[in-house]
Amino acid sequence: MAGPVRQAIDIPSLERYIDRTVPEINTPIQLKQFGYGQSNPTYQIISSSGKKYVMRKKPPGKLLSKTAHKVEREYRILHALDQTDVPHPHVYCLCEDDSVVGSAFYIMEFLDGRIFEEPHIPEVSAEERREMWHDAIRTLAKLHRLNPKSIGLETFGRPTGFYNRQIKTFKGLNEIQAATVDVESKQKVGPVPHNDEILAFFENPEYQPKDRGAPIHGDYKIDNLVFHKTEPRVIGILDWEMSTIGHPLSDLSNLLVPYTLTSHVPESDVEARRNARAAFRPTKLLAGLPTPDECIQWYAEVAGWNPAAEFPWGAAFSMYRDCIIFQGIAARYAVRQASSPKAYQVGQEMEPCAKVCWELVKEAEKAKRSTARL
Repeated sequence: MAGPVRQAIDIPSLERYIDRTVPEINTPIQLKQFGYGQSNPTYQIISSSGKKYVMRKKPPGKLLSKTAHKVEREYRILHALDQTDVPHPHVYCLCEDDSVVGSAFYIMEFLDGRIFEEPHIPEVSAEERREMWHDAIRTLAKLHRLNPKSIGLETFGRPTGFYNRQIKTFKGLNEIQAATVDVESKQKVGPVPHNDEILAFFENPEYQPKDRGAPIHGDYKIDNLVFHKTEPRVIGILDWEMSTIGHPLSDLSNLLVPYTLTSHVPESDVEARRNARAAFRPTKLLAGLPTPDECIQWYAEVAGWNPAAEFPWGAAFSMYRDCIIFQGIAARYAVRQASSPKAYQVGQEMEPCAKVCWELVKEAEKAKRSTARL
């Protein structure tokens, strides 16, 4: 997973910093770069003793976004988790001096385990698959039951209004991205279908879930977890760039997107839809995969609260978030700024994703009304 360095690092400068700051790492070092798609360049450090470490840094040059690439936030939450039983890579240092390697970076433990790209984990037995999912849920619940203040994260984010802030952000993005004009066809990308009706539901305080200010990961899913090399348990959560204090429902619903999406896509269309997997079809669930209800129950047993009543709202919102993401990719393609050769096809996922979202909104609204009558 680590190969040649694509973005050069001043190794002598890094070694001098390590000698001063991280005596655990023996210099001289070797450096490799990971190839998978983090927004923050990520390197493997190999010490002279052969032990491996990981360095994550901001991209070089002027950054387009002031809110992205916050390696300082990643370091802060990982450092705070050292006081907890949440599995994570230990961090050794944070360097905010750009003169060392050109931008801020931190160094953390290298977790020697297994990372699975597919959420149904086809490489393992049914028994192991079930326990891996169980531990993924259990690990998430351990994170969410933490009191931010008790681990020094009381200023890491605001404990209330998480979803309203998300709604405001997505509303603005929808307007900007919808107005983007394709450089060749001169056609606008267009808004998310049913956007006004969908937002009216999410903005209605009668339907919104109760505030629960907890540390959240922001992109919790199977391929951001490292599992033990031989045992079906999580040894670390990676990619904390989007972490904050927010609503735990957002992480849980994001993890269960393969279930949510697959159950709302026609069987003949499952493999064509991004993030859907035939393995998650409700009537033909792959052996070992838990049901969504089991996942929610496992979560409740550890987290200390049961999200079952609020989950339909959270599932719908996760799908709306995906709509905005797909719309953004379509907008970047429209002005030919998308880096992926598949950007056009991915951008086309906005409309089918919005169709599923609209179905989920209607289901969530119906469920809420039924509960209210009881």
